[in-house]
Amino acid sequence: MDLNDLLTKTGIEPKSVLVLRHRPSEPELRKVLPWLAAEKPEVYNGYQQAQWPKIERAMTRAKYVASFIGHEPRKALFIGLYDLRGWKSVSFGEFWRIPANIALKSFGMTGLTDRQSSRLWFDLRTNGSYSEWKGKLIVHWPGLERSWWRWADRNTISVAAILQDSLLDEEMKPWNEVAITWSALKFLPTKWRAALSQWRGIYLIIDVSDGKSYVGSAYGGDNLLGRWLNYASSRHGGNSQLRKRSPDNFRFSILELVSPNMEMVDVIRLERLWKDRLHTRTFGLNDN
Repeated sequence: MDLNDLLTKTGIEPKSVLVLRHRPSEPELRKVLPWLAAEKPEVYNGYQQAQWPKIERAMTRAKYVASFIGHEPRKALFIGLYDLRGWKSVSFGEFWRIPANIALKSFGMTGLTDRQSSRLWFDLRTNGSYSEWKGKLIVHWPGLERSWWRWADRNTISVAAILQDSLLDEEMKPWNEVAITWSALKFLPTKWRAALSQWRGIYLIIDVSDGKSYVGSAYGGDNLLGRWLNYASSRHGGNSQLRKRSPDNFRFSILELVSPNMEMVDVIRLERLWKDRLHTRTFGLNDN
């Protein structure tokens, strides 16, 4: 069974379908693209609504876009089938005023540069016929991976697996492997949010522009999730030193988890110990 079989069973002509396998060259964007597909589909769609000129020409001949993410070598994970309703030309200024592009830029997307006067912006709408395959359908990608777009009817894109559970619902990493950018805090997967809402402890924020760090603690309420989402919305969490800096340079990690029942005074005591050990009052960004 291949992708063309699945398309024709629902009355869609493969010759009208352009198949895209997204694997961004920007490391941070490549990491969060599955999160965007799961949590912010409008931002994910924004990533594919503008293309380079060669792909633009192909998309103007298509009726549908079958969208995949390159999650493994020579394989692709299905995100959705999109109806292509039309397109328009957007200028440099218009391109960077589109909300999805503003979000994508925070993950390093280059997009339209000031050396390019305009680009086509495609009106892509989700085709609900294939929603049950999202994150579950895996296909073998034919040919070279760098050739990341194909016409469905000209290729055999065989089905590798149809999973019971979506791969987009990513499991939370072990707490001591967590490293999240400030931009990514707004797009955390559901299972990550659930875990962080139950974890309390001591966290570290590093400003990668100069290596200075800030130690904080989270307890009560939504614990680490609540505290980190506060940074996501406020940019600084109320800290005077962080106010002076760009949150785009912040990286969040966890220094120590504590018991969910630990009293606030004991969590704060541990926070002070970490400040002493890391000298963040003297050489870092802690005020007290």
